Amino acid sequence: MRIYAFADEASPAIDSQIAAMRRNGLNGLEIRGVDGENVSAISLEKAKEVRRKLDDAGLCTWSIGSPIGKIDIETGDFAAHLEQLRHTLEVAQVLGAKRLRMFSFYIPVGKDPADYRNRVIDQVGEMLRVGEGSGVLFCHENEKGIYGDIASRCLDLHKAFPQMRGVFDPANYVQCGQETWSAWEELNPYIDYLHIKDALADGSVVPAGKGLGNVKRILDAYRAQGGEDVTVEPHLQVFEGLKDLEQDGNTSHVGGYRYPSSDAAFDAACNALKEFL
Repeated sequence: MRIYAFADEASPAIDSQIAAMRRNGLNGLEIRGVDGENVSAISLEKAKEVRRKLDDAGLCTWSIGSPIGKIDIETGDFAAHLEQLRHTLEVAQVLGAKRLRMFSFYIPVGKDPADYRNRVIDQVGEMLRVGEGSGVLFCHENEKGIYGDIASRCLDLHKAFPQMRGVFDPANYVQCGQETWSAWEELNPYIDYLHIKDALADGSVVPAGKGLGNVKRILDAYRAQGGEDVTVEPHLQVFEGLKDLEQDGNTSHVGGYRYPSSDAAFDAACNALKEFL
Protein backbone atom coordinates (compact mmCIF):
# COMPACT_ATOMS: atom_id res chain seq x y z
CA MET A 1 0.00 0.00 0.00
CA ARG A 2 0.90 3.63 -0.38
CA ILE A 3 0.48 5.49 2.89
CA TYR A 4 0.19 9.26 3.20
CA ALA A 5 -0.64 11.48 6.14
CA PHE A 6 -1.89 14.80 7.41
CA ALA A 7 1.58 15.42 8.75
CA ASP A 8 0.64 18.87 10.03
CA GLU A 9 -0.67 16.93 13.04
CA ALA A 10 2.95 16.06 13.85
CA SER A 11 4.07 19.67 13.44
CA PRO A 12 2.96 22.89 11.72
CA ALA A 13 6.47 23.21 10.22
CA ILE A 14 6.97 21.54 6.86
CA ASP A 15 10.53 20.46 7.72
CA SER A 16 9.26 18.63 10.82
CA GLN A 17 6.40 17.14 8.80
CA ILE A 18 8.95 15.71 6.38
CA ALA A 19 10.93 14.27 9.28
CA ALA A 20 7.76 12.65 10.70
CA MET A 21 6.86 11.08 7.35
CA ARG A 22 10.36 9.73 6.85
CA ARG A 23 10.51 8.42 10.42
CA ASN A 24 7.34 6.43 9.80
CA GLY A 25 8.26 5.24 6.32
CA LEU A 26 5.37 7.01 4.58
CA ASN A 27 5.06 7.81 0.89
CA GLY A 28 3.96 11.40 1.15
CA LEU A 29 1.56 14.05 2.25
CA GLU A 30 -2.08 14.95 2.16
CA ILE A 31 -1.16 18.55 2.58
CA ARG A 32 -3.26 20.80 4.81
CA GLY A 33 -1.21 23.09 7.06
CA VAL A 34 2.10 24.56 5.89
CA ASP A 35 4.24 26.55 8.32
CA GLY A 36 1.16 27.96 10.00
CA GLU A 37 -0.91 28.60 6.86
CA ASN A 38 -3.65 26.55 5.27
CA VAL A 39 -2.54 25.07 1.96
CA SER A 40 -5.30 27.00 0.18
CA ALA A 41 -3.69 30.27 1.30
CA ILE A 42 0.00 29.70 0.56
CA SER A 43 1.66 31.55 -2.29
CA LEU A 44 2.85 29.79 -5.41
CA GLU A 45 6.41 30.64 -4.39
CA LYS A 46 5.83 28.91 -1.06
CA ALA A 47 4.37 25.94 -2.92
CA LYS A 48 7.52 25.73 -5.06
CA GLU A 49 9.65 25.75 -1.90
CA VAL A 50 7.58 22.93 -0.39
CA ARG A 51 7.76 20.94 -3.63
CA ARG A 52 11.56 21.21 -3.65
CA LYS A 53 11.78 19.97 -0.06
CA LEU A 54 9.45 17.06 -0.69
CA ASP A 55 11.27 16.08 -3.89
CA ASP A 56 14.61 16.17 -2.07
CA ALA A 57 13.17 13.88 0.63
CA GLY A 58 11.73 11.42 -1.90
CA LEU A 59 8.17 12.27 -0.88
CA CYS A 60 5.13 13.37 -2.86
CA THR A 61 1.95 15.35 -2.37
CA TRP A 62 -0.84 12.81 -2.77
CA SER A 63 -3.78 15.13 -2.23
CA ILE A 64 -4.62 18.69 -1.31
CA GLY A 65 -6.39 18.48 2.05
CA SER A 66 -8.33 21.60 1.25
CA PRO A 67 -11.18 23.28 3.16
CA ILE A 68 -13.09 23.78 -0.09
CA GLY A 69 -16.81 23.30 0.55
CA LYS A 70 -16.47 24.00 4.29
CA ILE A 71 -18.60 27.12 4.38
CA ASP A 72 -22.19 27.66 5.50
CA ILE A 73 -24.63 27.03 2.67
CA GLU A 74 -26.71 30.06 3.74
CA THR A 75 -24.17 32.63 4.85
CA GLY A 76 -20.88 31.64 3.16
CA ASP A 77 -19.38 33.89 0.50
CA PHE A 78 -19.48 31.43 -2.37
CA ALA A 79 -17.95 33.76 -4.97
CA ALA A 80 -14.90 34.28 -2.73
CA HIS A 81 -14.82 30.54 -2.13
CA LEU A 82 -14.57 29.86 -5.86
CA GLU A 83 -11.61 32.24 -6.06
CA GLN A 84 -10.00 30.34 -3.20
CA LEU A 85 -10.59 27.13 -5.15
CA ARG A 86 -8.95 28.56 -8.29
CA HIS A 87 -5.86 29.49 -6.28
CA THR A 88 -5.81 26.09 -4.56
CA LEU A 89 -5.81 24.37 -7.94
CA GLU A 90 -2.78 26.47 -8.94
CA VAL A 91 -1.05 25.35 -5.74
CA ALA A 92 -1.96 21.74 -6.58
CA GLN A 93 -0.32 22.09 -9.99
CA VAL A 94 2.91 23.34 -8.42
CA LEU A 95 2.93 20.57 -5.81
CA GLY A 96 2.12 17.87 -8.35
CA ALA A 97 -1.03 16.81 -6.50
CA LYS A 98 -3.59 14.92 -8.56
CA ARG A 99 -6.39 15.03 -5.97
CA LEU A 100 -8.27 17.65 -4.01
CA ARG A 101 -10.25 16.75 -0.88
CA MET A 102 -13.51 18.75 -0.73
CA PHE A 103 -16.79 19.02 1.20
CA SER A 104 -20.46 19.79 0.53
CA PHE A 105 -21.27 22.81 2.72
CA TYR A 106 -22.36 23.20 6.30
CA ILE A 107 -26.10 22.99 6.86
CA PRO A 108 -27.51 25.42 9.49
CA VAL A 109 -27.96 23.68 12.83
CA GLY A 110 -31.47 22.35 13.30
CA LYS A 111 -32.37 22.67 9.62
CA ASP A 112 -33.30 19.79 7.31
CA PRO A 113 -30.49 19.06 4.83
CA ALA A 114 -33.13 18.09 2.25
CA ASP A 115 -34.25 21.73 2.13
CA TYR A 116 -30.79 22.70 0.86
CA ARG A 117 -30.22 19.88 -1.61
CA ASN A 118 -30.77 21.91 -4.77
CA ARG A 119 -28.47 24.67 -3.59
CA VAL A 120 -25.79 22.16 -2.60
CA ILE A 121 -26.04 20.46 -5.99
CA ASP A 122 -25.76 23.80 -7.79
CA GLN A 123 -22.71 24.90 -5.82
CA VAL A 124 -20.89 21.57 -5.93
CA GLY A 125 -21.50 21.60 -9.67
CA GLU A 126 -19.94 25.05 -9.96
CA MET A 127 -16.89 23.91 -8.01
CA LEU A 128 -16.46 20.91 -10.28
CA ARG A 129 -16.73 23.14 -13.34
CA VAL A 130 -13.90 25.31 -11.99
CA GLY A 131 -11.79 22.15 -11.80
CA GLU A 132 -12.45 21.01 -15.36
CA GLY A 133 -9.25 20.66 -17.35
CA SER A 134 -7.04 20.99 -14.27
CA GLY A 135 -6.10 17.32 -14.15
CA VAL A 136 -7.05 17.31 -10.46
CA LEU A 137 -9.61 14.75 -9.26
CA PHE A 138 -12.15 16.17 -6.81
CA CYS A 139 -12.80 13.81 -3.88
CA HIS A 140 -15.69 14.45 -1.48
CA GLU A 141 -15.16 13.59 2.19
CA ASN A 142 -18.02 12.73 4.52
CA GLU A 143 -17.97 15.17 7.44
CA LYS A 144 -20.21 15.93 10.40
CA GLY A 145 -22.44 18.94 9.83
CA ILE A 146 -22.25 19.13 6.04
CA TYR A 147 -24.80 17.95 3.49
CA GLY A 148 -22.76 14.80 2.76
CA ASP A 149 -22.50 13.68 6.37
CA ILE A 150 -24.18 10.27 6.06
CA ALA A 151 -23.98 7.61 3.38
CA SER A 152 -27.36 8.26 1.74
CA ARG A 153 -26.54 11.91 1.07
CA CYS A 154 -23.01 11.08 -0.07
CA LEU A 155 -24.56 8.61 -2.50
CA ASP A 156 -26.91 11.34 -3.70
CA LEU A 157 -23.92 13.53 -4.50
CA HIS A 158 -22.01 10.79 -6.30
CA LYS A 159 -25.01 9.92 -8.44
CA ALA A 160 -25.42 13.59 -9.34
CA PHE A 161 -21.70 13.95 -10.12
CA PRO A 162 -20.16 10.70 -11.41
CA GLN A 163 -16.91 12.56 -12.09
CA MET A 164 -16.47 13.21 -8.36
CA ARG A 165 -14.94 10.47 -6.24
CA GLY A 166 -15.13 9.88 -2.50
CA VAL A 167 -12.89 9.90 0.54
CA PHE A 168 -14.21 7.44 3.12
CA ASP A 169 -13.60 8.53 6.73
CA PRO A 170 -14.87 5.92 9.23
CA ALA A 171 -14.51 8.15 12.30
CA ASN A 172 -16.60 10.89 10.75
CA TYR A 173 -19.40 8.40 10.13
CA VAL A 174 -19.21 7.18 13.74
CA GLN A 175 -19.52 10.79 14.89
CA CYS A 176 -22.70 11.10 12.82
CA GLY A 177 -24.23 7.92 14.25
CA GLN A 178 -23.79 6.12 10.93
CA GLU A 179 -22.84 2.44 11.03
CA THR A 180 -19.68 2.31 8.97
CA TRP A 181 -19.88 -1.10 7.31
CA SER A 182 -23.31 -0.36 5.85
CA ALA A 183 -21.95 2.98 4.66
CA TRP A 184 -19.04 1.18 3.00
CA GLU A 185 -21.35 -1.29 1.27
CA GLU A 186 -23.41 1.58 -0.09
CA LEU A 187 -20.53 3.77 -1.23
CA ASN A 188 -17.53 1.59 -2.06
CA PRO A 189 -17.94 1.81 -5.88
CA TYR A 190 -17.42 5.57 -5.57
CA ILE A 191 -14.51 5.61 -3.11
CA ASP A 192 -11.10 6.71 -4.31
CA TYR A 193 -9.21 6.41 -1.02
CA LEU A 194 -9.58 6.07 2.75
CA HIS A 195 -8.81 8.24 5.73
CA ILE A 196 -7.49 6.05 8.51
CA LYS A 197 -9.27 7.40 11.57
CA ASP A 198 -11.42 5.72 14.22
CA ALA A 199 -13.79 6.92 16.94
CA LEU A 200 -15.87 5.84 19.92
CA ALA A 201 -19.61 6.30 20.36
CA ASP A 202 -19.04 9.59 22.22
CA GLY A 203 -17.20 10.93 19.18
CA SER A 204 -13.71 10.86 20.65
CA VAL A 205 -11.02 9.82 18.17
CA VAL A 206 -8.86 6.80 19.00
CA PRO A 207 -6.15 4.86 17.16
CA ALA A 208 -7.41 2.81 14.21
CA GLY A 209 -8.92 -0.46 15.38
CA LYS A 210 -9.73 0.80 18.87
CA GLY A 211 -13.12 2.31 18.01
CA LEU A 212 -16.38 1.52 16.25
CA GLY A 213 -15.29 2.37 12.72
CA ASN A 214 -14.69 -1.18 11.41
CA VAL A 215 -11.43 0.22 10.08
CA LYS A 216 -9.66 -3.11 9.47
CA ARG A 217 -12.71 -4.70 7.82
CA ILE A 218 -13.16 -1.71 5.53
CA LEU A 219 -9.44 -1.51 4.78
CA ASP A 220 -9.37 -5.21 3.87
CA ALA A 221 -12.40 -4.76 1.59
CA TYR A 222 -10.84 -1.71 -0.04
CA ARG A 223 -7.62 -3.60 -0.72
CA ALA A 224 -9.54 -6.60 -2.05
CA GLN A 225 -11.13 -4.40 -4.71
CA GLY A 226 -7.74 -3.01 -5.73
CA GLY A 227 -7.44 0.01 -3.44
CA GLU A 228 -3.86 1.00 -2.71
CA ASP A 229 -3.89 4.49 -1.16
CA VAL A 230 -4.74 5.67 2.35
CA THR A 231 -4.15 8.78 4.42
CA VAL A 232 -3.46 8.63 8.15
CA GLU A 233 -5.38 11.37 9.97
CA PRO A 234 -4.44 11.04 13.65
CA HIS A 235 -6.71 13.54 15.47
CA LEU A 236 -5.45 12.01 18.71
CA GLN A 237 -5.36 13.96 21.95
CA VAL A 238 -2.08 15.53 23.03
CA PHE A 239 -1.45 16.32 26.67
CA GLU A 240 1.90 18.08 26.93
CA GLY A 241 2.10 17.62 30.71
CA LEU A 242 1.46 13.90 30.56
CA LYS A 243 5.05 12.76 30.85
CA ASP A 244 5.57 14.60 34.13
CA LEU A 245 2.56 12.82 35.66
CA GLU A 246 3.59 9.28 34.74
CA GLN A 247 6.48 8.00 36.86
CA ASP A 248 7.43 5.04 34.71
CA GLY A 249 7.46 7.11 31.50
CA ASN A 250 4.83 4.90 29.83
CA THR A 251 2.52 7.62 28.58
CA SER A 252 0.74 5.79 25.79
CA HIS A 253 -2.33 4.69 27.75
CA VAL A 254 -2.79 7.36 30.40
CA GLY A 255 -6.19 9.04 30.30
CA GLY A 256 -7.38 6.84 27.45
CA TYR A 257 -5.44 7.54 24.26
CA ARG A 258 -3.58 10.73 25.08
CA TYR A 259 0.00 11.44 24.13
CA PRO A 260 2.83 13.59 25.44
CA SER A 261 3.51 15.35 22.12
CA SER A 262 2.17 15.80 18.63
CA ASP A 263 4.99 13.65 17.29
CA ALA A 264 4.06 10.83 19.68
CA ALA A 265 0.39 11.01 18.68
CA PHE A 266 1.34 11.00 14.99
CA ASP A 267 3.59 7.96 15.43
CA ALA A 268 0.88 6.12 17.37
CA ALA A 269 -1.62 6.69 14.55
CA CYS A 270 0.87 5.42 11.96
CA ASN A 271 1.71 2.36 14.06
CA ALA A 272 -1.97 1.50 14.51
CA LEU A 273 -2.35 1.29 10.73
CA LYS A 274 0.83 -0.73 10.33
CA GLU A 275 -0.54 -3.34 12.74
CA PHE A 276 -3.27 -4.04 10.16
CA LEU A 277 -0.79 -4.38 7.33
